[in-house]
Amino acid sequence: MTFLTADVPATIENMKDISSTEDLKDIAETATTDIKTGAFQKWIEGMMPSALSFFWSVVIALIAWFIGVRIIHLVRGIVRRSFIRHEVEEGVRTFVDSLLRIVLYLSLIIVILNIFGFETTSVSAAVASLGVTIGLAMQGSLSNFAGGVLILVLHPFRVGDYIVEDSHGNEGTVQSISIFYTKLVTLDNRVVVIPNGTLANSSLTNVTECDFRMIDLTVGIAYSADLRKAKEILSKLVEEEEGRIADKPSSVFVRELNSSSVDLGYRFYVRMSDYWKIRWDMNEKIKLAFDEAGIEIPFPQLTIHNGDSAE
Repeated sequence: MTFLTADVPATIENMKDISSTEDLKDIAETATTDIKTGAFQKWIEGMMPSALSFFWSVVIALIAWFIGVRIIHLVRGIVRRSFIRHEVEEGVRTFVDSLLRIVLYLSLIIVILNIFGFETTSVSAAVASLGVTIGLAMQGSLSNFAGGVLILVLHPFRVGDYIVEDSHGNEGTVQSISIFYTKLVTLDNRVVVIPNGTLANSSLTNVTECDFRMIDLTVGIAYSADLRKAKEILSKLVEEEEGRIADKPSSVFVRELNSSSVDLGYRFYVRMSDYWKIRWDMNEKIKLAFDEAGIEIPFPQLTIHNGDSAE
């Protein structure tokens, strides 16, 4: 009994080995039969039409993309030239060009998806649902888009104007008005990008909207100085300024009596392009003229007394 019990596991293992060997033989015979009958070749031949179809779809899609990009550039060029010919303002040109580029490239992508077998209705439904999702996620961007439309319709400023955005103090010359943002170039040649929604919903100052601008400055003189002489010097400098608009009113007056100075104001109009140069030149001329005439321009002074000098 012990002998028989000891041989049972070995017998089972031998049966497993035989079974595995027979399975391998069956697989080998099946593979040999498939090779002889050309089953593998038939499978490859069955896959060839699908592979060739996909290959030609890729080729046609590449050709469509190449031609489509050329057509988009052509259409944009025609629209830009038409705007220039009809003297449409630059802000409208850049805004419409940006919008047209997005629409045309989106249409080209739909055409290419059609080449790969996607139905137009399915693509349109997907684009519509995607548009709704993006719209909900990008409410701020849509606000900027609406702000850009308002800027182009109402014209609070145009490309080339110098504006000051009051809410954050940004200022500069308007370089471009795109779909979502407006670019300003500052006096020190920095580019400031401001969302259109901010510009449309907040107050701003358009400095260059008018052709002329008033120089309105103040200069202080000491109480001991000759007031009439100081006013005479200022009036003469204003009259002799070559950049002054002669047919616009000018004036020199006492603006305020401060605690340590008599403040004189002077006003006159200049062309917008000459404003800063004339303003800086006038400051220099006034200082030199007052020094020559002995008119003191007061400045803060600190006098220190020694407490031991009371004796």
